[in-house]
Amino acid sequence: MIERGVTDASASTIWRWLCEDALKPWQQRSWIFMRDPDFRRKAARVLDLYARRFNGKRLRPNELVICADEKSQLQALARRHATVPCAPGRPTSVEFEYRRGGTLAYLAAWDVHHANLFGRVEEKTGIEPFGRLVEQVMTQEPYASAKTVYWIVDNGSSHAGKTSIERLEGKWKNLRLIHLPIHASWLNQIEIYFSIVQRKALTPNDFNSLDALTERLMAFQDRYAQMAQPFDWTFTRADLDRVLARVAEREPQLRLAA
Repeated sequence: MIERGVTDASASTIWRWLCEDALKPWQQRSWIFMRDPDFRRKAARVLDLYARRFNGKRLRPNELVICADEKSQLQALARRHATVPCAPGRPTSVEFEYRRGGTLAYLAAWDVHHANLFGRVEEKTGIEPFGRLVEQVMTQEPYASAKTVYWIVDNGSSHAGKTSIERLEGKWKNLRLIHLPIHASWLNQIEIYFSIVQRKALTPNDFNSLDALTERLMAFQDRYAQMAQPFDWTFTRADLDRVLARVAEREPQLRLAA
């Protein structure tokens, strides 16, 4: 606008006008319709487990709750020039160009109430790698002798559907698989840990090899496990009902707009 002579206002003034305007077409929010007709029941069941309840009854001390998932396609990007560490008044400098060193998967499980952390690195995700994570947990105490170990998972292909329930509950008699509703990974507490891993251990992505990436992941896991505390989870059934009520109010408008 300035270059074409439409106005002689400064760029900062134009930006202020735009920010004060009622319409901001450069801003956007993503949304998706709930595809799971049983969303509330499934989500509420998980929230009850976080509150140490299941089917209306308090969990016993030997009933444990695990959240698990995979962080897939983690790349090792070797920067073409060495990263310059931060210094007073200077941020870390990371070379833009890189060489790809391959990918791996990081699988982790989190004991919601006892802050026990388990994890492993695999070449890729899948039924067998996830089965090895389950075995890693279920062969250790107190999980091996627990009355019930509830495993909360999303609907990823490694642990989706009734076949995953039959497979895992058939092998581990005290395991009960609990699926989140579709598009509800935000209710899985392991995602909180994955967010911490991403910010604290994987950013910036500057790893010369998959071995270096593996070493960083496992070293961070060991360090985090030493100081881990249960997450202060505050989202309850009442909060869920309020969210679903707002969605129900907006959904007809969104369908008309579509």
